[in-house]
Amino acid sequence: MPSKAKRMDRAVAKLPSIPKELVSHFLTGSMTGEAIEAAGAAFKKALIEAALNAELSHHLGYEPGEEQPEGTTNHRNGVTAKTALTGEGRLAIATPPDRDGSFEPVLIPKHARRFTGFDDKVIALYARGLTVREIQGFPLESYGTDVSAGRIIPTCAG
Repeated sequence: MPSKAKRMDRAVAKLPSIPKELVSHFLTGSMTGEAIEAAGAAFKKALIEAALNAELSHHLGYEPGEEQPEGTTNHRNGVTAKTALTGEGRLAIATPPDRDGSFEPVLIPKHARRFTGFDDKVIALYARGLTVREIQGFPLESYGTDVSAGRIIPTCAG
């Protein structure tokens, strides 16, 4: 089995390359670690919102600004604010609803607040023998969110 470092190197090698022109939009000169984290959060927000908009375009069958296909009555209906919990903390995103409410996003489903990976981390902590009370400290330290024991137990139960 490859070491954790080698697995990480492979994962990093698989990351898509980001064009320098795009990076220059986020670069503000000499940057601190906090500024880099903020730029990463802004990029993640933009990427999530673009993906959600693409999902809605696929659902509706047409892109924003195009005419609706003949015989369809459903259309875009502005945006709704949502706070998603990510690995780096809370992220305010604008989700695009449709007029008749039939759009079910895949990336961050309706009523979901966690952006992939959160439950896996909680289950991993439970598998390592941490108590529910100890696991409660994880989202508080990582995300600044207080999670009830009742919320953790169903996650761990699978």
